[in-house]
This record gives sequence, C-alpha cells and structure tokens, in this order.
Amino acid sequence: MITTKIETLSFNIILHAGNARSSSMEAIAFAKEYDFEAARQKIEEANEEFAQAHHVQTQLLQEEAEGKKNEVSVILVHAQDHLMTAMTVKDLANEMIEMYEKIKQVEGQ
Repeated sequence: MITTKIETLSFNIILHAGNARSSSMEAIAFAKEYDFEAARQKIEEANEEFAQAHHVQTQLLQEEAEGKKNEVSVILVHAQDHLMTAMTVKDLANEMIEMYEKIKQVEGQ
C-alpha cells in the first residue's frame, strides 16, 4: 500500500499532537509535586510540538486556499481530533499548574 501525502501529513499531526499531550500530562504530574519549573518546561515542550503540528496543518490549509482540494479521509479527521484534544489537555494543564501554585501558597509551603 502506498502512503498518500494526506496520510503522511495526518500521521505527522498525530505524532506531534500525541507528544504535546504527553508533555502536558507530565506537566500536571510535576505541578502535583509542586515542581513548577519542570511543569512549565513540559508546557514549553508541548508548545514546541504544537508548533510542529500546526506547521503541517497550515500546509493543508494553504493548499486548499490555493484551490487544491485535499481528500478528507478518516485518518485526517482523526488527526484533527487528536490535535484538538491535545490542545484541551494543555489548556487544562496550565490551569492545574496555577491551581497547584495556589494550593501550595494556602498550605504555606
């Protein structure tokens, strides 16, 4: 089976979104241990992965804007879903880091 361009781009989005989600989850774990420096580093890693995923996504959008129609496949839909879910996890991770910082302040540690 020959992998099409759309499949390759889709798998790249999934790869980078998955890495970003993993880094975001690690950020939550670090925040839970009150290691806020490590938590923020993991958020930065997630941001770097999101930049890569968005770069791939932008390629698809630019092609479509130029009139080149891309085939919408289940794998592309899955990739977009994966990316949006990972973005939500990162947003929640940022909120949880702030929450754990406040908890630490209240505990007086």
